[in-house]
Amino acid sequence: MITATTPLQTASAVDMRAAHENAVGQQLLKNQSAQPSAGSAGTVDQSQLREKFDSFVGESFYGQMLQAMHKTVGKAAYFNGGRAEEMFQGQLDQILSEKMTKANGGSISASMFDLFNLQTTGGRK
Repeated sequence: MITATTPLQTASAVDMRAAHENAVGQQLLKNQSAQPSAGSAGTVDQSQLREKFDSFVGESFYGQMLQAMHKTVGKAAYFNGGRAEEMFQGQLDQILSEKMTKANGGSISASMFDLFNLQTTGGRK
């Protein structure tokens, strides 16, 4: 059974992800400001924030891409895993999206992180 997502459904999913992303970033910034920072402690928290941000953006992007790919590409005639493949496809997609994010997720989210950082810190680093 093939189901199509409407642009409205896709837009609401993106809005929900953006809201979650903002909440995660705000929580990390609150934790950073609550902890006394000495010397390089601020850069460690900033790098942790960047790592989480890259992970979230990359896994969301690649997860959606793999999901859309499975909906549009038909099953192979000879190398189809059957019902077992259908059951575990989500887990395989999750692992694949994590690996792809580690490989080049930072290149996708670099400019988004810079904008996010400017909005949440008010321009200070």
